[in-house]
Amino acid sequence: MLVHLSIKNYALIDNLNVAFTNGFTCITGETGAGKSILLGGLSLVLGKRADLSSLRDKDKKCVIEAEFQIDTYNLKPFFKDNDLDYEDRTIIRREIQPSGKSRAFINDSPVTLDILTRLGSGLIDVHSQHQTLQLTDNDFQLKVIDALADNKTQLADYASKLRLYKATSKELLELIDFQKEANKEHDYNSFLLEELQAAPLKLGVQEELEEQYEQLNNVENILELISSGHQLLNDEQVGIVSLLTELKQVANRLSGFGSQYADLNQRIQSVFIEVDDIASELQNYQEGTEANPQLLEEINTKLQQLYDLQKKHGVQEVSELLQIREELSEKVNVTENLEADIERKEKELAVQKVALQQAADVLTAKRKKVVPDLKKQLEDSLKALGMPSATFKIELFKANDFKVNGADGLTFLFSANKGGDYGELKKVASGGELSRIMLTIKSILAKYENLPTIMFDEIDTGVSGEISGKMGDIMQAMSKSMQVFSITHLPQVASKGDHHFKVYKQEEGAVTKTNMKQLSSEERVVELAEMLGGKELSDSAMAHARQLLN
Repeated sequence: MLVHLSIKNYALIDNLNVAFTNGFTCITGETGAGKSILLGGLSLVLGKRADLSSLRDKDKKCVIEAEFQIDTYNLKPFFKDNDLDYEDRTIIRREIQPSGKSRAFINDSPVTLDILTRLGSGLIDVHSQHQTLQLTDNDFQLKVIDALADNKTQLADYASKLRLYKATSKELLELIDFQKEANKEHDYNSFLLEELQAAPLKLGVQEELEEQYEQLNNVENILELISSGHQLLNDEQVGIVSLLTELKQVANRLSGFGSQYADLNQRIQSVFIEVDDIASELQNYQEGTEANPQLLEEINTKLQQLYDLQKKHGVQEVSELLQIREELSEKVNVTENLEADIERKEKELAVQKVALQQAADVLTAKRKKVVPDLKKQLEDSLKALGMPSATFKIELFKANDFKVNGADGLTFLFSANKGGDYGELKKVASGGELSRIMLTIKSILAKYENLPTIMFDEIDTGVSGEISGKMGDIMQAMSKSMQVFSITHLPQVASKGDHHFKVYKQEEGAVTKTNMKQLSSEERVVELAEMLGGKELSDSAMAHARQLLN
């Protein structure tokens, strides 16, 4: 419930601080006193967009703060989901800077206007004459039926299945759209993939081919160099092998004269073995190296294929070509498997549709069961509000598609007079009749739902004094289980309140200010008497006021 409201520098309000308690609170005041200003300030806290013209003093910021007792509202999940600190006594603050910038806070944590609006809708239901149009909305009408049917669990189950069904439907449409586009590219991608698969692609292949190409392309020069090396090693007179043979013999004789010579001999023996091995290897190279124009052409063709592919795909490495080949392979495989994927997704969607329809059928059955009860409660309540012949025709029918609240369409027709034709509420009900119907529906909802604080803004407009008194009785009854506010011009309603506040204007020098105060018992008598007979208080008006309060 709303326990405290503070408004600073808003419209005609300079600095207002008001505390509220539970029960039925009535707010009265002369036309133009500022009741709408009070409601406008509260609406800003609940998420309404700010307007710079709202500032009383354009050089100061406007601050509106409301404190709510929310321990019975089951809002902890909301706070957790939005990373906010939960407090049983939650404070919402809205600031409008002189620059026009607006900021919102929940328990001192800055929040977006969207978060503020969503929280505000769960704290106060502000019912104005404009909101009476909700009555003509099928979704609102179904909400009333669902409250009577206690469909909260069933609606949650249906919503869960609907989310899954819609997600799968979206995935199926995306697959179909992707298939259309993929088919256009499939032939081209397949051609590119075949080109890459035909190429000798593996890591290191380019370096290997380039090395082979260099050797085959320079075979004569290589043979000449090998031959020169072989001659330097094996010349009978001055060849390195021949000279090392002599050196080996010298070292062998020296080795008998001491360990140092033995070590030297060993090293020379090693050098001889290594050089002799090199000479043999050069001999093998000389015998194994020969010109091979055909192999050279084959290698050149493979290299040119690699170079062409790199140029075509705008890359410089074989590794990049391998990655492109892998990506193309995936695209081609996906395209070729799309038909199977679509078929599988269609089967999955069909199963989900059956489950969703079953959940919708459960809702429909429970709704149909309570429609007669809703019809009776509405008609009985309206009889007490001066509409003895009011009747409703409420019928459910199968909708063309799954909606957010089920698969039901709804015909919600009304007739105010006996023998009259039934029609849609917005077409056949007057403003006063709509107000009484909405009040009746809200009172019925209060029996079945844990409604937040509700504020009726002149819901009694257009009704007689006798009927307004009965409307006040209904609001008073509602206040036994919730906090109820009524902004009213009628003394019959104001007298029903547990608490009575008056909004008034006062002039301070050249400035007019709006203020608000809670009335004492005697002040209530005077206020009601003025509402009954005007500023000139008569004994009869005072007596009538006391009678209303008693």
